[in-house]
Amino acid sequence: MFFVDTIEVPGLGNRSYLAGGGQTAVAVDPPRDVDQVIAAAARRGVRISHVVETHIHNDYVTGGLELARVVGAAYLVPAGARVSFERVPVHDGDRAEVDADAGLTLRALATPGHTPHHTSYALEENGTAVAVFTGGSLLIGTVGRPDLVEPRLTEHLARAQHASAHRLAAELPQETAVLPTHGFGSFCSSAQTEGSDTTIGKEKASNEALTRDVDDFVADLLAGLDDIPAYYTHMGPANAAGPKPVDLTPPVLADAEEIAARLAAGEWVVDLRNRVAFAAGHVSGSFNFEAEGQLATYLAWLIPWGKPLTLLAESPGQLAAAQRELVRVGIDRPAAAVTGGPKDWVPEGAVPAAFRRATFADLAGRLPAEGVVVLDVRRDSERAGGHVEGSVHIPLHALHRRIEEVPAGEVWVHCAGGMRAAIAASLLDAAGRAVVAVDDSFDAAEKAGLTVRNP
Repeated sequence: MFFVDTIEVPGLGNRSYLAGGGQTAVAVDPPRDVDQVIAAAARRGVRISHVVETHIHNDYVTGGLELARVVGAAYLVPAGARVSFERVPVHDGDRAEVDADAGLTLRALATPGHTPHHTSYALEENGTAVAVFTGGSLLIGTVGRPDLVEPRLTEHLARAQHASAHRLAAELPQETAVLPTHGFGSFCSSAQTEGSDTTIGKEKASNEALTRDVDDFVADLLAGLDDIPAYYTHMGPANAAGPKPVDLTPPVLADAEEIAARLAAGEWVVDLRNRVAFAAGHVSGSFNFEAEGQLATYLAWLIPWGKPLTLLAESPGQLAAAQRELVRVGIDRPAAAVTGGPKDWVPEGAVPAAFRRATFADLAGRLPAEGVVVLDVRRDSERAGGHVEGSVHIPLHALHRRIEEVPAGEVWVHCAGGMRAAIAASLLDAAGRAVVAVDDSFDAAEKAGLTVRNP
């Protein structure tokens, strides 16, 4: 008998896996905080004999090298990946014994497309594939992006994605479980994944990489590619160099005076509380990135790389969880941190700042009006489906460097659901603008008669 345990990394939209038999197991594409993988193995009572990477990741810092070192496992990395550390180079067709008593082996399958060296791994039980770890190759209903390596390679890699998907479909049994790393919200996916589990047979019936000819598939894939988070440029080099162990001990504690001094020095002070609490009261000049949202993705996307970071949290638990999220994208140590609330974080005699929250119905009741600016911070691909008439469009990830482009007036800022609007509102508020955060689903904008469809 074999098992496969899924280790969710929801903040980044990824999954890692632990698979094995009664004695030993393999870890696939582990996150940087390896303690959770070790804990999963302890619960199963197995030893991790192998750690494998499907590719050099562009969206997070891997824990593979550290996990292999800590548990004494063989570290398998595709042979075509250029790395600066010792590993077991994996070639197409290579096999590794995972658990002899359970008859479990891994078979490497070259599946270029997400990267040129991408490799999938079929988990075989007594010679029959029961699962395949597809990394950023064949995802649920889609494939991994082909544009994260080098622009000149994008079309070539898109065609390789099509061929790799067909190879997996042709060589593996219909009932083989498909277990991708990306696709659950990750920007490494070329589209949003529908559902949480699938098989080769299901993908053959529904995945466009397997149902459409290569030219049509590639044309649509390239046309649908979305923005690339800015921090991705740092992930590949970090993984190729060999990430250092993480330090999740609590940061240095700050007081109100130090928070004020760090803000005055131009450092980033980030409030992790939910957007409702932040709008009601916060340290003037601080930014709001909700701990429960896609903290790592959006904070790493917006912050100037290497900028000192101070975290404001409502509890030690919230702070610890945020640290764990951030090390996964290479933000290793906050410069300082503090827990509590705004009354603890502002200097004596000062009062917390605040701004209003509203709905699209509220906005409809405010328009038309002189001095009201509607700011849409969704991505280009989202705006293409429709927008609020007369709105200004600056995607959230570009707002910090383009904030001077926002016209004068009271800014009503919206996104698709409220989280990104709250981040944008905090950026505008810190810049001294009068702002209202529209905390509402974009569907409500159409119901309020605000939207126009693009031709």
